[in-house]
Amino acid sequence: MRVSLPSLASSGTAVAVAVTAGHFINDAYSAMLGPLGPAVQERYGTTITAVTLLLAVLSLTSSVLQPVLGILGERVDRRVMAAFGPAATGIGLSFMGHVPAFGVLVLLVAVAGLGSGLFHPAGAAYVARYSPPQQRGLWASLFSAGGTAGMALGPVFANVGLDRLPIFAPIGIAVALVTYAVTPAEKPSVGKRPTVKEYLAIFRGAMVTLWAMAVLRSLASSGYNAMLPFILAGKGYGSGATAVALGVYSVASAIGGIVGGRLSDKRGRTPILRSSILATVPLFALLILSSPSAWWYYPLTFLVGAFVNASIPVGVVTAQEYAPKHVAVASSIMMGFSWGFAGLLLVFVGRLADFTSPTVAALASIALLLPSVWLAYRLPEPTRAKLE
Repeated sequence: MRVSLPSLASSGTAVAVAVTAGHFINDAYSAMLGPLGPAVQERYGTTITAVTLLLAVLSLTSSVLQPVLGILGERVDRRVMAAFGPAATGIGLSFMGHVPAFGVLVLLVAVAGLGSGLFHPAGAAYVARYSPPQQRGLWASLFSAGGTAGMALGPVFANVGLDRLPIFAPIGIAVALVTYAVTPAEKPSVGKRPTVKEYLAIFRGAMVTLWAMAVLRSLASSGYNAMLPFILAGKGYGSGATAVALGVYSVASAIGGIVGGRLSDKRGRTPILRSSILATVPLFALLILSSPSAWWYYPLTFLVGAFVNASIPVGVVTAQEYAPKHVAVASSIMMGFSWGFAGLLLVFVGRLADFTSPTVAALASIALLLPSVWLAYRLPEPTRAKLE
């Protein structure tokens, strides 16, 4: 149970805009690390394996640990978590080129990841609690789109180089201050705190089915993204074609999420989860077997991105409505934990590509959408209860 205190402006719209802005800049910072891998390797004189360790640390602290951080979010003022996230992520990743040793950089990235991991369940919980019940899907999808847009901006930030990255740190600090001023304080009630057994009980039944559905869907999408550069290179295309394809896919993901979220408000959560994933399977297969020289390639890329990601915000809202008294924990299960778990499994897609081909590995990835949609058909429609 939460106790809300007055703040500068606690209208639902103001709260949603503040945390969506936080999601945007937080994910922009997180997306800087990958493109700067070669620069980090050169700056610190390390190996590619060490650079991938940084990515693993960021994924572990920002995604896999999110359920634990979501529980923490139910025991401290949620406003502190929502504000701390963009500031910590911004400072940690903006100063990647300004620490004395690689070991310090690992710690810096871990702190940045924890900031991101703290922000996501808190931000999603604020959006859920302050959105109208009949528009939860729409508001969640707008919050999700903020993160998607930020991830598209991250490589642009990274393009300035390690030395100039600190110029972006003040943005995260400013967003953190605005978030703290706008969001209402939400402190845990003085009553009995939930036990470990109660928290474990959240992750059972329909929640486990929903989580497994999301892991398979995420692995299909991330497998495609990972294999696409190799597929196009094998067809004679350079990095430019990959960048355009992934850019179209990202824009479509944001738009598809908004449309899917709004439709779920009107048609129900589970019908959108089922139909969006099912419709993706044949389109995805055709896309992988197509080439950018075909006139339909980029429109098809847009359709696939929109369909497969239409279910992301809907899945988050469904989890929140399955566990209305533990919104932050439910959000973390569907956001960080499912994505992080899928990321850990991505190595098997790479191994399959080494033994066969990137195209076979990508097709095997999207085949996971079939059991994903089967799981979606086993989900009960959640009740739109009051969220805490």
